[in-house]
Amino acid sequence: MPGGFFRREARPSEGEILIMRIVDRALRPLFPDDYHAEVQVMMQLLSYDGVNNPDTLVGLAASTAIAVSDIPFNGPVSHVRVGRVGGDFIINPTVEEMAESDIDIIISGTMNDIVMLEGEMQEISEEEMVDAIKVAHEEIKKHCQFQLDLASEIPTSSPKREYSHEDHNDEVRDRIMDFAFEKCKAVARQGLASKEKRAELFGAIKEEFIESLSDEETDEIGKYVSVYFKAAMKKAVRHVMLHESIRLDGRDFDEIRPIWAQVDYLPMVHGSAVFTRGETQSLTTLTLGGKMDEQMIDGATRQGTEPFMLHYNFPPFSTGEARMKFSVSRREIGHGNLALRALKPVLPEDNSYTIRLVSEILESNGSSSMATVCAGTLALMDGGVKIKAPVSGIAMGLVAEDGKYAVLSDILGDEDHLGDMDFKVTGTAAGITACQMDIKVDGLPYEVLIQALNQAKEGRLHILNKIVETIAEPNQEFKPQTPRIEAFNVPNDTIGAIIGPGGKIIQQLQKDTNTSITIEELETGEGRVQVMSNNAEDMAAAVKAVRLIAYPPQVEDGAEYEGKIKSLQAYGVFVEILPGTDGLIHISEFAHERVNKMEDVCKEGDVVKFKVIGRDPKSRKWKLSRKVLLPKPEEVKS
Repeated sequence: MPGGFFRREARPSEGEILIMRIVDRALRPLFPDDYHAEVQVMMQLLSYDGVNNPDTLVGLAASTAIAVSDIPFNGPVSHVRVGRVGGDFIINPTVEEMAESDIDIIISGTMNDIVMLEGEMQEISEEEMVDAIKVAHEEIKKHCQFQLDLASEIPTSSPKREYSHEDHNDEVRDRIMDFAFEKCKAVARQGLASKEKRAELFGAIKEEFIESLSDEETDEIGKYVSVYFKAAMKKAVRHVMLHESIRLDGRDFDEIRPIWAQVDYLPMVHGSAVFTRGETQSLTTLTLGGKMDEQMIDGATRQGTEPFMLHYNFPPFSTGEARMKFSVSRREIGHGNLALRALKPVLPEDNSYTIRLVSEILESNGSSSMATVCAGTLALMDGGVKIKAPVSGIAMGLVAEDGKYAVLSDILGDEDHLGDMDFKVTGTAAGITACQMDIKVDGLPYEVLIQALNQAKEGRLHILNKIVETIAEPNQEFKPQTPRIEAFNVPNDTIGAIIGPGGKIIQQLQKDTNTSITIEELETGEGRVQVMSNNAEDMAAAVKAVRLIAYPPQVEDGAEYEGKIKSLQAYGVFVEILPGTDGLIHISEFAHERVNKMEDVCKEGDVVKFKVIGRDPKSRKWKLSRKVLLPKPEEVKS
């Protein structure tokens, strides 16, 4: 049953949004370019056996629904997940198998081509990545053939519906191409590093053409200008790249933009870093919390908590725009998840903290998610999190035409828009930790993919060197303002005593010591206690108090103690001898003088000294005396 006050499904969760994005990215490129009618595919999980992950089936189902309809579609397409257990690849592994797998990658493709992939892995090699893709494509072909066979039996699937195609004017297209092509090539050849300057020069060419039109021509063909100019500019830029080997900003195909990074940038956070690559910059902060700060997950396929969060924010000003920002976009969720998957494999296994990274993109000209990975690595190291190895990320691009192709390292935003591939790869010096790829062209040969991966590796290692130059290894100590955590195990049968009836004991301990204390039962049967505090003395007091309950020292008959009065009764007071162990000071044992009411001589919370004088034979409660430690009245007089 769904959580929350209303106990019903509401807006999609982040997990559902990520699945939507995976399906959308595979389907969207396969619709005809000039088909603009709205298409809505509703995907609902109706039944889940707890064994097989449903996310890849969603992609198959969505493509099948379109394939058997009359909607124009250049599919079918299908999704499969590839795992690897014991060195063997597994297609669509079960939940149990995924727990043992060192690869988790979802791959989408048609009968002929791979169109999308996304996943995480435990530092695998480029060759292993390609092998996983090849294995997946063989299974994808079977799924696509199934859809074609099914569609052939459905009358509505053929022929596809007729639709209104875009209105074109070949004469205007040729006129704009003749006017703008060489001028745009001249701008592209300049290799300008400034995105703003390039946009200004391209815009000037467009304005020059518009000014050359008469008023009548403007009214007649003005609607075509933006579309055809964009096509001319795209063709010119791609031509200069492919035939003259000149990128938009003048770099070599495998060259990385200038990098600047700094850690400990903000004074009061638990860790921080700025990472700048060209005109893309991420300011990432680290916050460390306790068990209670973990993110609650309440979904159909997963319940529990998540101790690692990475949030990516892309404000409008980062690209020079002014617009309202109402909520987190699907793009922000997707980019944050990719960066999270990149860093997750290197987190320490014995980490006791809840980790939250927040990436604020301050300026963007391509690869902001990869800047987040690099800044996240730096912030973790700055904050003293003992990651296994630093992680870097790079976005690769591709321009392919008429049998020629160019693989581009560290692509600009314009190169992403005008190119044919966006392939993001993250990893350590030992191997790949995450990847995401979207391909816009048909027939990407495997040798091109291998070149892109190898070129990405060179770029990643270059960026890793820049990271290590900034901070060579994680700081050995946390920041002074970072809360300290001490975690230890306790016997399972003491959990109840530590918590107390209705949480009374643990709440009082937190109040008395100004700490945060959590306890959970482990699969081993033990209890795991976590104490968090900003003060070392408070931490020590809380740990000591919990340990005294979990491993209580034996009360010694005849020994003297000091304890707090827990409650007042008509017949005496109950006092805490040791944590979790109380005893009774009878009213007659409180003082030598006669006491009529306990309220007259003490109150709850007072600390008194007393001596253990035995146990009640029936209740087995400890009997205590305060008066035996007090001088007798005659001794005082003398």
